[in-house]
Amino acid sequence: MTALIASGTILVIILATDLGRRKVTPVRMLRAVVAVAVVIVLFVHSFPTSGNDLSLQTIGVGVGVICGLVAAVFLPAFRERNGDVYTVGGVPYALVWIVLAGGRVAFAYGAEHWFPEGLIRFSVRYELSGQDVYANTFVFMALATVLTRTAVLMVKARRLRAAGTGDSAPAETGQPFGGGVR
Repeated sequence: MTALIASGTILVIILATDLGRRKVTPVRMLRAVVAVAVVIVLFVHSFPTSGNDLSLQTIGVGVGVICGLVAAVFLPAFRERNGDVYTVGGVPYALVWIVLAGGRVAFAYGAEHWFPEGLIRFSVRYELSGQDVYANTFVFMALATVLTRTAVLMVKARRLRAAGTGDSAPAETGQPFGGGVR
């Protein structure tokens, strides 16, 4: 249930703030980061450091960064003639986030119902302390995904605004920056 609530919360906030044509604002960028911070406060109850716990949690952060970069590819940005920067989040972008949230929920469900014995053996073999290290890994992964997506979006917006001070046909004509278009 914890994984469902945490993943659902992040998914709803990201999709609500990014799907469709949306103006890039500081409040928009901060909203998703605050949501993940609240999830951390609510769901990270300890910070296991024994055995390979730190390694697994670090891997979660690394995977989150990669997922954030993938998500950012599917969120192209463009600058209007008036200088405002917008993004356009479509189905591919939504699918990235849905797959990530669904994967976290499926793992949590599977850990209790499909493969609990296998997970226990894996934890013992690789010296992982238990439930909290897995929960933290997924929460840190979500945080890294959101922070990376936010950082990439901020860079895109900054570049587009800077391009607007000179001659930049793509920015002035509303051509997207990112998303494999450029």
